[in-house]
Amino acid sequence: MASADIIFYRYERSPYARRVEWYLALRGIPYRECLQPLVMPRPDLARLGIAYRRIPVLAIGRDVYLDTRLQLRKLEELDDTAAPKLGADTPEAMALERLLSLLTTDGGTTFSGMTSVLPTDMPLLQDEAFLRDRADFLGFELRPGTMRQARPEALREMAGVFALLETTLLADGRDWVLGTARAGLADIEAIWRLHWIANIPGALPERFFSAAVYPKVYAWMGRFDEAVAAARAAQQQKSRVVSGDQAARAILSSALHDEGLLDVDAEDHTVAAEGLARGDLVTVWPTDTGASGRDRGRLVAMNKDEVVFETEAEEDGGSGGNRTVRVHAPRHGFKVKKGDVGALLT
Repeated sequence: MASADIIFYRYERSPYARRVEWYLALRGIPYRECLQPLVMPRPDLARLGIAYRRIPVLAIGRDVYLDTRLQLRKLEELDDTAAPKLGADTPEAMALERLLSLLTTDGGTTFSGMTSVLPTDMPLLQDEAFLRDRADFLGFELRPGTMRQARPEALREMAGVFALLETTLLADGRDWVLGTARAGLADIEAIWRLHWIANIPGALPERFFSAAVYPKVYAWMGRFDEAVAAARAAQQQKSRVVSGDQAARAILSSALHDEGLLDVDAEDHTVAAEGLARGDLVTVWPTDTGASGRDRGRLVAMNKDEVVFETEAEEDGGSGGNRTVRVHAPRHGFKVKKGDVGALLT
């Protein structure tokens, strides 16, 4: 699949979207982006039959991928790009890359817990529409009192991640966490949360979080910014913004990208427990944040790594008849149930 067939749905300042943006930049992969509103609804995704409420969403051809962990894995499989792949190439390094992903995405203070360290006087936190949207997204309300109560523990967890990198992987003065010659996927996995919060004025107290306290971590973050900036400057083709209509037409008129995953693994525990078979109606949703965005479609494939289902677009958008897209979600962090499951079941 030509990398030019990539469409990236994101909104400004999304820390998760930056994970994928960094990857695309470092490999020189051209793409089109469809900018989304900060809060729901997002009709550009709804027109593809997608209820998922997290950002970003990545389309490669007529296959749509949810969750940045799966998106990065699928981008890593692309071969026709200007730069080599960014992933680790030995079993030990691959294990460390995966553990860094788990640490920064699932371990310690989760991303939803990190909201406790945001300055309570941020303009967004005065916006009632934003607060209502994020209460639905997170499952709890962002209020100054509760944020201040949770802040000390969240800072302690953040300090643990900073200290771990300072005293282990970066302790010998290496440029990149796996000792590679250039920034890699492991650096993206390790840096995204720290980079996001360190660049929000007032979020981290300078007495405990600064280049004076963690010189190797802050120097690494600086090198990473320079590497991404250099990669973007060298790109011959930059991202191009398209409208929701243009994005839908492009996706629906494209061929399927991911033809390799077509089987439903009968030995899978959930497949067996739910009695699932190809063509069954399934409901799929994330189990941590954004659980209210539940997608329903016909099961195409399912194994230990991902579930694939077809959704129906609102219209073919001049695509020549295609009305369906294939949506891919990782198994980790997502629930799959047979039938049309309502919002009360978690």
